Amino acid sequence: MFKIANCEINKPIKFKFYTMDEKMRLLIIGKVWPEPDSSAAGSRMMQLIRFFKSEDWKVTFACAAKESNFSVNMQEYDVEKVPVVLNDPGFDSFISGLKPGAVVFDRFMTEEQFGWRVAEQCPGAIRILDSEDLHCLREGRRTALKENRELTQKDLMNETAKREIASIFRCDLSLIISEFEMNLLKEFFDIDPALLLHLPFMLGRIEKDKIEKLPSFSSRSDFVSIGNFLHGPNRDAVHYLKQKIWSQIRKHLPDAKLLVYGAYPSQKVENLHQPADGFIVKGRAEDAKEVIRNARVMIAPLRYGAGLKGKLIEAMQCGTPSVTTSVGSESMHGNLPWAGFVADDPAGFADKAVRLYSDQSEWEKRQRNGFRIINEIFDGIAAGEKLMMRISDLLQNIEEHRLKNFTGAMLMHHTMRSTKYMSKWIEEKNR
Repeated sequence: MFKIANCEINKPIKFKFYTMDEKMRLLIIGKVWPEPDSSAAGSRMMQLIRFFKSEDWKVTFACAAKESNFSVNMQEYDVEKVPVVLNDPGFDSFISGLKPGAVVFDRFMTEEQFGWRVAEQCPGAIRILDSEDLHCLREGRRTALKENRELTQKDLMNETAKREIASIFRCDLSLIISEFEMNLLKEFFDIDPALLLHLPFMLGRIEKDKIEKLPSFSSRSDFVSIGNFLHGPNRDAVHYLKQKIWSQIRKHLPDAKLLVYGAYPSQKVENLHQPADGFIVKGRAEDAKEVIRNARVMIAPLRYGAGLKGKLIEAMQCGTPSVTTSVGSESMHGNLPWAGFVADDPAGFADKAVRLYSDQSEWEKRQRNGFRIINEIFDGIAAGEKLMMRISDLLQNIEEHRLKNFTGAMLMHHTMRSTKYMSKWIEEKNR
């Protein structure tokens, strides 16, 4: 699907560290084993894996976390699965034997743990950070929300930012999912664009035949809210929905129901379950897209967060218009009209939700907006071409690229020592 003809990657590459076959070997070091049915992060990781496999890369996925019953079966994707251990010299032997041409770190915490080992054992391998979203932005927004005020520059310069931005500088390329975050990194944190690549979700087009098979307005019912409850913004959104918004919707739609889905719900979330009020906590959805496809409206009152929202992407793919906030819709639709409504106050949010649920012509118009957003903003083929061209360029010019990144070299020099010797100390302690 993503095969790119005449791409530079298919031409002979002179590179003193590796042969061409070794260059086509990718190691992904995961923060967790991907759960694409549980989170947007899991879906994003599988998009990257499918892309690299489509380009004939040999992919190995290593992770120090425990697998769950919902982790994806890597064998189905012809991906080698390797459990690794934190602060263990066994990783050094593993990666020096693997000799990857490129290494992808799943979020900055993984780069902190393994980046120095990769640089030490395989200095010629391209180091790529998949940020998922900008953690320091989410943390800054959480702080501002907690203190009931607007986001400030001081909020952005938090402890997470110091770690995350350092990780971006140490890597050869960082994949940034949000255009807003791209601009923030370039303009506020002054990061060279050569270290960044805007790479949103890589999706297939929604064609007419798929649209015609979707349930109609009249055959759908209920509102739906969905999101992994291990993620703070999702927990906050559901509590906010129950406390400030749902009663206002029920005043106008007394028979309406809200179905709340999400993996790993806490007891506090389960305590919100009140069927008499139409507020029904369901927990994990066996088939998230089926649940969304049968709902009439998705509601996602996200008050803080970062990156792109997988639930809203799935809503558009399923033809389900949504009501969300400015944080929820951020960097999701470019200059195109939203696939529903955006509102940041409870009364306005409830009003838009009632309107979208009740007005068929408005609903159908907003549904069409969603199809257009998916097809124009999240074109997986175009994104794949852009990614492969950047990787091809790095494979051929990695030494020159690193010479222009003195800050990254400096941070790698100092961080390798601090992180390395902390890890060595833990090794000795564990021994």
